Amino acid sequence: MSDATGTALIVGAGGVVGRTVLDHFTGLDGWSAIAASRNPPETVDGARRVAIDLQDPADCRRRIAENADVSHIFFAAYRPAPDPVSEIEANLSMLVNLVDAAEAEAPGLRHVNLAHGQKWYGNHLGPYRTPAKEDDPRHMPPNFYYDQQDFIAARQKGKAWTWSAVRVQAPLGFSLGSPMNQVLIVGLYGSICRALGQPLNFPGPAGCFDALYQVTDPDILARSMHWMATRPGCANQAFNVTNGDLFRWRNLWPRLAAFFGVPCGEVRTRSLVDLMGDKGDVWDRLVAEHGLQSYKMDQLVNWRWGDFIFGSTYDNVSSTIKIRKTGFTNCMDSEECYLNALERLRNEKIIP
Repeated sequence: MSDATGTALIVGAGGVVGRTVLDHFTGLDGWSAIAASRNPPETVDGARRVAIDLQDPADCRRRIAENADVSHIFFAAYRPAPDPVSEIEANLSMLVNLVDAAEAEAPGLRHVNLAHGQKWYGNHLGPYRTPAKEDDPRHMPPNFYYDQQDFIAARQKGKAWTWSAVRVQAPLGFSLGSPMNQVLIVGLYGSICRALGQPLNFPGPAGCFDALYQVTDPDILARSMHWMATRPGCANQAFNVTNGDLFRWRNLWPRLAAFFGVPCGEVRTRSLVDLMGDKGDVWDRLVAEHGLQSYKMDQLVNWRWGDFIFGSTYDNVSSTIKIRKTGFTNCMDSEECYLNALERLRNEKIIP
């Protein structure tokens, strides 16, 4: 890891990616960390908390002026919108407002990192070229990732600061209220199966059960973002990041069933939205019986996201050769990563 130091502003600090990066920089020697979002996480020791309205240019400038020591921005904010075109306006404007403010009020700005994902390659639209590489042709827009990267690349020209973009696949971090938190979906689904005496059936189609898939450990994600934000050889580029291996749900599923202490079921294609729609009371009973943290089911999971994850009948594979060539070689067994992520949820009394 680079020996660079500075002040990391983590924008969208309550999300899966943002919280992961915040935990990494908090307490790291030589670094100060700032948790920034409309509602910053309450439980952050060792980091400043900044409530910022990214849709308000004046508020952005005021908050950055109050934290003018910012040197590195990690932009992991996301604003949902009803359609892809509306997503562009919502998410591009937040980035523009923040960069405008940082250029005006943070004279020591050195780097801006964008948190993107495999949606860059069109994995939300259907089968795509795999293994996906950073210079693959773009799919037909709209895609707000494209607009954000085009903006930051154009704005950076001739400036002292640099940019980078991480394209991560399925980060297995923990956050509340995030629609893209895969490990919580598996954690609650498996826990409810056990409570009801049901086997762990696979809710997606057989094609998903057998397709190749990748995930990313939170530590690897945070280290990679730190790496690309501080290594000169990574400046002004995008990089795929995963654990570096592949797995199939078919092979992982028995290990997940064993974790929950239930029989391994079979492929039973059901919408999680429909299947779990009446299970809120079951979850409430589990919370009370096991002394779990008192979150309602809809505070933890978005079952529609689960239907998307388990509805993909094609390979989701990214090449990580590019970042490896820069010297970043961290990797992890993804089946072990999944079990570790679930164990963390259990240890933190999120699941029984």
